[in-house]
Amino acid sequence: MHRGIGQALLLGRKMAAPGAQPQILVQYLVLRKDLSQAPFSWPAGALVAQACHAATAALHTHRDHPHTVAYLQELGRMRKVVLEAPDETTLKELAETLRQKSIDHMLWLEQPENVATCIALRPYPKEEVSQYLKKFRLFK
Repeated sequence: MHRGIGQALLLGRKMAAPGAQPQILVQYLVLRKDLSQAPFSWPAGALVAQACHAATAALHTHRDHPHTVAYLQELGRMRKVVLEAPDETTLKELAETLRQKSIDHMLWLEQPENVATCIALRPYPKEEVSQYLKKFRLFK
């Protein structure tokens, strides 16, 4: 058994009252909307790659956290929510807020330009982090 799996299974049992469904874990991503528009005009594939980089990095960095272990147990039931930030300044402000609130995340910096493109949180119960993400809309 993988290290942490037993702990994750216990966490799943503790997360809900007897007879209730276990708590749903969500991985939130916040992607810069302005990168899809002029003057940047990045193609959709490049934006998807940024979100993938950030999500993978966040999962890897926090791979031993019980929420991440539980999230990865059922690959077909993963939930991700992709939100949009209007620009780099807003994305960096969010990263600072998350840091101050001790919310585990990864701010992805595209290299070699060192441009902040996306934030990915490790998997969290929705209720724990949604208050910090309310001002961000679903990415369209």
